[in-house]
Amino acid sequence: MASTTSPALSVSKLDFPFLSSRRNITFSKENLHQVKMPRRMSKFSGFESNGFILFSSLSGQIGEGSFPSPEATANNNAPEVQVQSRIWNWRGYSIRYQHAGNSGPALVLIHGFGANSDHWRKNIPVLAKSHRVYSIDLIGYGYSDKPNPRQFGESYFYTFETWGTQLNDFCIDVVKDEAFFICNSIGGLVGLQAAVMEPQLCKGIILLNISLRMLHIKKQPWYGRPLIRSFQNLLRNTDVGKYFFKTVATPESVRNILCQCYHDTSQVTEELVQKILLPGLEPGAVDVFLEFICYSGGPLPEELLPQMKCPVLIGWGEKDPWEPIELGRAYGKFDSVEDFVVLPNVGHCPQDEAPDLVNPLVESFVARHAALSASISTAT
Repeated sequence: MASTTSPALSVSKLDFPFLSSRRNITFSKENLHQVKMPRRMSKFSGFESNGFILFSSLSGQIGEGSFPSPEATANNNAPEVQVQSRIWNWRGYSIRYQHAGNSGPALVLIHGFGANSDHWRKNIPVLAKSHRVYSIDLIGYGYSDKPNPRQFGESYFYTFETWGTQLNDFCIDVVKDEAFFICNSIGGLVGLQAAVMEPQLCKGIILLNISLRMLHIKKQPWYGRPLIRSFQNLLRNTDVGKYFFKTVATPESVRNILCQCYHDTSQVTEELVQKILLPGLEPGAVDVFLEFICYSGGPLPEELLPQMKCPVLIGWGEKDPWEPIELGRAYGKFDSVEDFVVLPNVGHCPQDEAPDLVNPLVESFVARHAALSASISTAT
């Protein structure tokens, strides 16, 4: 959920000399049900639909379809989907995940920093009507085990390589199939890292307000790096860090943080506060929290995106105060990114704040690429 980035830091075009211009998509709640996919899209082509324009870098036959209207979704008489919570044993650790749906393409939903699989509670039942949906608690978060990172010595344990390996093993052991990764915030780095490590397991990725990791050591001036490391050591190795965690792990603090990153604060309910807070009170959570906020190494999204061998769609809540859309647009210009979708009046966690926008976006992306994969398989 929460991000470790800072809106006070910025990235100039000099940081991304390899980027070129590309148009994007804007969705609105009012017009969502009226959007129809064209029979054929060419690269950088677009068409108008009631006041907004769709653009895609996808080429080739994709068929014709449309997003379901909110009314049709609300009146859907399909039986209610049952979401099951299960435990997976991964390398001796207990990992909590949720599952629903018995047919269709497999989706794995990956949460952000400080969150857990419950952050997808508004998405799982809807997507499970036509997909096999899995939502995982990354090790260290939610109700998964939280091993003390100090037992691994000086090296960091809670890294994107660890989580990427966990995600790929999950696809092999539990999903038993290749899958689409649907990711929010820090979860976006996890999905990208997993796809780089085992590209054959990932059919496509949706990145919702991916963390840009503006506190990464590479993005700091050389003269500030020693000070950053000293501050991190203070948090990680003294009682200062534990005191800081205690001030954050309260209902009031969690509510205030969520109200910062949600544009529509009416979505910050008591249920949401408890879903985020309670796992953070589990034994070991403080050590995980402190290790990760002191983790300023590892991959950056601009390093992983060029390595993608699967289609990538980026969705961005335009009111995100932590990951400003002005910086996010640059990531839509990578060759691996077929679309950059603007989600109006939405903050950092679109899947929870605006599921009526995110769920159809996921369904459309998955249907498009599942159909293309089937066509290619038939042709070969």
